[in-house]
Amino acid sequence: MSFRRLERCRVCAGGPLESFLDLGETPLANSFLTKERLSDPEPRYPLELVFCRGCALVSLSAVVDPEVMFRDYIYVSGTSDTMPKHFAELGTEVVERFVGGPAGLVVELGSNDGTLLKAVKAAGARVLGVEPATNIAAIAEKAGIPTVNDFFSAALARTLRAERGPARAVLANNVVAHVHDVRDLVAGVHDLLDDDGVMVMEVPYLVDLLDRVEYDTVYHEHLSYFGLAPIVRLMADAGLHVFDVRRVAVHGGSLRVYASKDRRPAGAAVEELRALERDLQLDTLAPYEAFAERVRAQRSALVGLLRGLRAEGKRVAGYGAPAKGNTMLNYCGIDTTLLDYTVDKNPLKQGMFTPGTRLPVRGAETLVADRPDYVLLLAWNFADEILRQQAAYRESGGRFIHPLPEPRIL
Repeated sequence: MSFRRLERCRVCAGGPLESFLDLGETPLANSFLTKERLSDPEPRYPLELVFCRGCALVSLSAVVDPEVMFRDYIYVSGTSDTMPKHFAELGTEVVERFVGGPAGLVVELGSNDGTLLKAVKAAGARVLGVEPATNIAAIAEKAGIPTVNDFFSAALARTLRAERGPARAVLANNVVAHVHDVRDLVAGVHDLLDDDGVMVMEVPYLVDLLDRVEYDTVYHEHLSYFGLAPIVRLMADAGLHVFDVRRVAVHGGSLRVYASKDRRPAGAAVEELRALERDLQLDTLAPYEAFAERVRAQRSALVGLLRGLRAEGKRVAGYGAPAKGNTMLNYCGIDTTLLDYTVDKNPLKQGMFTPGTRLPVRGAETLVADRPDYVLLLAWNFADEILRQQAAYRESGGRFIHPLPEPRIL
């Protein structure tokens, strides 16, 4: 069996863990199918959210073997226009604020195709990526970003420091939530950092997930769903001090956290977010049970809308084949009876079929050529970019459907 049940909280190592939302058994969100594999059975794994009363961490109840999920990967950071721009701004900030010269080393965990480290390198720092996906690490190396093809750990951190020296900054964008042993990861960051070095991490923010009903953010790669409070505890246990935070818009609302080995003064934003989370009672089960009710209502409304359009003889396609979209498709039971196909800009996904629901994935240019009546925004977190790029489709009469927090025709 390639998964196991979570026995204790990965942050506080305690509990108890209480279930509040079960999305069923689904395939891995990035396990796209070739045409030749359409008749093959797909492995499915439990997709259930639990709440820790000990530290208020929200996480999955089941852990899939990371070797299954990450050694051969299909997501690349540089596909959209939004993420390279976001990373360019972040890379410049990190170098100017924390690195202090071209000799300073910046290490990124889960560095993917090197999009962020390209920006860091352009801003004037030495860079090193750590990326477990062999195919994606090769893309980064070809682009001139030195990359260690491995999973990050405390043991690897000690090796890297001995070979390359301490890091001025360690970046972890949308990777901490993917790691089961987060205590080992953060301990490794501590060991890799210089005495006044800084860790900068981004995770989808739990407050935004709850407020905007972003249940499609839930998939097997995302093991943890962080508020600030569990992060502060996790860092403190490893000897790191959270001194700044920032809410950012990417991925439907994310939290950027800055932590250091030295105890520099914490900015006002840290206490402001801690107070917000207390006001929202995120240390109790109540907001999560309310969230689960809103998720079930969204599914009913979305499926009802799509069935109604089909009954009227309308043709409906999807835009995007992101992991989040596959959670929504599988939970709602949206397959080729409701959508003809979906489109995506990622060439690694084109010609493939979505896991579980088996929608064909075509190139984004298909919308203008085929002109379906409606398009469901599965990659809704890039809605502004998509609407701008698909101006010709919209001018021809095509309409987009935004699915969250409740479905609406734009």
